[in-house]
Amino acid sequence: MNRKFYSRLLGLFLISLFNYSLVSAQTAPMKKTAVTDQTLQMSRKKIDSLDKALIQLLGERERVVKEIGIYKAKNNIPSLQADRFKQVLEKSVEAGKKEGLSETFITELMNAIHKESLRIEDELKAQK
Repeated sequence: MNRKFYSRLLGLFLISLFNYSLVSAQTAPMKKTAVTDQTLQMSRKKIDSLDKALIQLLGERERVVKEIGIYKAKNNIPSLQADRFKQVLEKSVEAGKKEGLSETFITELMNAIHKESLRIEDELKAQK
């Protein structure tokens, strides 16, 4: 499978994770009114915009991962740097808490991002 497939899969996964809490929170049917519909549409547009920004940031992050991957490949450094990932995860969990996000969610998110980063780095090493 190619890189675009994994990138799209990661994007869909992230969008699903971010939208999951919104879907699961809607347990009671809402009364339909013009104001509610307009508010809902505006909120959905904000979410769409935020999702787009998230994907762009992830793309930017993975371009930096490629730079690191090239360096690691040239210097025979293993892709997996467990201590570094532990630091990244700890910082991310702490930042997530400040935003009201659960440790479980942040851990799953960062593991998914890290998995994609390792895949990119390994792909670069294979091309060496």
